[in-house]
Amino acid sequence: MNERKVSRPRPLSPHLQVYRPQITSFLSIMHRFTGIILALSTLLFSYWLLSATYGPEKFAIAQTVMSSWFGQSVLCGLTFSVFYHLSNGIRHLAWDAGWGFELDRVKITGWLIILFTTAMTVLTLVAAYSASGKG
Repeated sequence: MNERKVSRPRPLSPHLQVYRPQITSFLSIMHRFTGIILALSTLLFSYWLLSATYGPEKFAIAQTVMSSWFGQSVLCGLTFSVFYHLSNGIRHLAWDAGWGFELDRVKITGWLIILFTTAMTVLTLVAAYSASGKG
């Protein structure tokens, strides 16, 4: 068998110490993370629904948990996750249709997703707190 000598060693795969993070890598990780959060949130939603079926005492406990600072923080994170996963999913649908692969469009749509997610999360939380009488 004829073997050639390579004058330079082959490059190693990039790893976290060498790889410079880009907006696309951040958005990809966030899409996976928010998907996991949304899947796990079904357990929280199921708990809330089941507590209502077990009577007013159990539902009052669930409402107390949800209205605590911890519960409110979780609901805020879930709101962010819903809007982020939705908007990034729409971008992926555009990619599936063949639109938006140019580097400038990838960056612009990435920043638009962050802007949209932040704005919609804030607007939703302001509306929710205003309607609840707490805000």
